[in-house]
Amino acid sequence: MADRATAEKWLHQLTHLPTAPGLEDAVLDWVRRWVARRRDLTVKRDSGGNLLIVKKGRKSKPPLLAVAHMDHPAFVITASAESEASFEFRGGVTAPYFEDARVVVVSRPDGAEGVVVSYDDRTMSGELRITGKGSIEPGDIAMWKMRKHRVPKGRFLAPACDDLAGVAAALAALDRCRRDPALAHFGVLLTRAEEVGLVGAIHAAKHGTIPDGSRILSIETSRELVNARIGEGPVIRTGDRVTVFDRELTNRISRSAAAAGIPHQRRLMDGGGCEATAFGAYGYQAGGLCLCLGNWHNRGNLDDVERGTGDATPMLEEISLADFHGLIDLLVLSVSAVDMVDPTKDRLEDGYRSSRRYLV
Repeated sequence: MADRATAEKWLHQLTHLPTAPGLEDAVLDWVRRWVARRRDLTVKRDSGGNLLIVKKGRKSKPPLLAVAHMDHPAFVITASAESEASFEFRGGVTAPYFEDARVVVVSRPDGAEGVVVSYDDRTMSGELRITGKGSIEPGDIAMWKMRKHRVPKGRFLAPACDDLAGVAAALAALDRCRRDPALAHFGVLLTRAEEVGLVGAIHAAKHGTIPDGSRILSIETSRELVNARIGEGPVIRTGDRVTVFDRELTNRISRSAAAAGIPHQRRLMDGGGCEATAFGAYGYQAGGLCLCLGNWHNRGNLDDVERGTGDATPMLEEISLADFHGLIDLLVLSVSAVDMVDPTKDRLEDGYRSSRRYLV
């Protein structure tokens, strides 16, 4: 069963793997090896390349699926020559971060380095000037070359917390749940190409990947906001930039977390969208949990850059380790919480009966 040290090891391994929308192979391979070491689990790859991981055998309750995506914004090399290369950028990053940016190929051990010499934010494509030695070929994944800096106490920094930290948390929760028969209905769905339009999630919703009756929790790392801070607990997410999430799931998990004393925040995380929006739109009961994330999509000084007062500096993404472990605890708690009876209407009825005389 995943203890804290093991969960952190998985967190480190996953968040340092090369990945991009449509090129999640390194993560897919890691996850398949992880499942192969657990004979009580099974993994199914759907026609879009998403992975559904569930416990073998019959379940007594409708499934609860934790959903996390395996991609992260990155440069994808489309053509290369001796001293230059073309790229497309897959994911949401604003134009200032490309100006004279240094990049490094991360999908091969001898990857070349380069400097962005042009970028068109309409086509999300551009050109690199290759610097120094190293290999580079079409299909390679590159990321910004980010300086190493001091890690604040209790924090974790990595190239791709979004959403590989979510993947690590979902798998750690599954590892803790799989030996309890009462939690056998918990599973994990890992999706592809989220950063280019929730494509993997939509494919899963449209093509029968998700078992009938499933409830869904989108597990994310979401941009830190003024009222949602790193280190103040994982977030029970009431919605995203696009929509609000399922009331029953959100309320049941919130009540259970409060009763269990798990530190958490309950917030509308509207810095971006997430896969719960897609699943809700396609008729599934969907909620969300997330970690507050610093340097979202590797964009350091993002608030200042958006105000026009800061330098667009690529940086490692940042989360709190305490929040990460709290998210795992919250996920495990949710497996039971989503089936609890909602007492809200009964309390309202009691209040109505005792106070209706004021309407006479």
